Amino acid sequence: MSAIDGRRRAWMRNAEAICALLEEATGRLRAGRWRKQSCIALPATGRLLLTGDLHDNLPHFEAVCDLARLDRNPDHHVVLHELIHGDRLVNGLDMSFQMLGRVAELVLAYPDQVHPVLANHELSQYRGHGVSKGGGDQTAKFSAGLEWVFGDDASAVEEALHAFIAAMPIAVRTEGGLFFSHSLPGEAHLDHFDFSVVERDLVEADYEGPFGAAFLMTWGRGHSIDSLHRLAAEWGAKLFVIGHMHVPDGASAPFRDLVTLATDHAQGRVLPIDLAASVGSADETIERALPIASFLRIEEH
Repeated sequence: MSAIDGRRRAWMRNAEAICALLEEATGRLRAGRWRKQSCIALPATGRLLLTGDLHDNLPHFEAVCDLARLDRNPDHHVVLHELIHGDRLVNGLDMSFQMLGRVAELVLAYPDQVHPVLANHELSQYRGHGVSKGGGDQTAKFSAGLEWVFGDDASAVEEALHAFIAAMPIAVRTEGGLFFSHSLPGEAHLDHFDFSVVERDLVEADYEGPFGAAFLMTWGRGHSIDSLHRLAAEWGAKLFVIGHMHVPDGASAPFRDLVTLATDHAQGRVLPIDLAASVGSADETIERALPIASFLRIEEH
């Protein structure tokens, strides 16, 4: 990933630089070659690397970048999501805006290959809703981190971050029938869900709970065989892959047509997908999941 090494760090304490970086990346996301309204639609060519939640785990993010091999082939793609609000705090402040900056760099270095997908923690930060992973209000800690670093310019940086988040697609769909999103609406909310969200651009109401379409696709829980079959019929999907769930082993197949991934912990996994191959069952698919710990960079001292 040497294409971005020279640019890194310059924007981490410079408001003008990070705003310019985010603005450029926001435009790239919206104008991407594979962007179709609120989704990414990938052809049956190349390789796709799917990740679970990352939550500001920098070593795991770097391993994902290495595994994606974006520099080797323009048909290599990677999906990234749930990027912010991790356990690494600085004086009690969340500095995970830096992860969004790193992803923005990656988007610009490898246009049309890097696909950050909207997740509930990014949505919460964008809308100013409190959210916690057990350590207090991380939305507030994130905003406090921006104020500590950027001072009077924090509001401009926050606005640029919000625009970048709002430009993220809601899902990645493949020609073979794989459907990736951070989560899916649960069975209890399907009667209130707008299935057409994947065929149109997102609007402000989509981000608001309890029934906004983007809200339900990032916060959804309580999936069932019936709800998955209904979603599959509406969207022509053969297999769903999501994050958002507690996945101790890094990858699981709770249903025949649902895979859940996590990449942020020691047992985290990633899932390479051959875009030209047929989509198999969830059990068949998770056999290809790779343990992220096996690919961590070894620091030289």
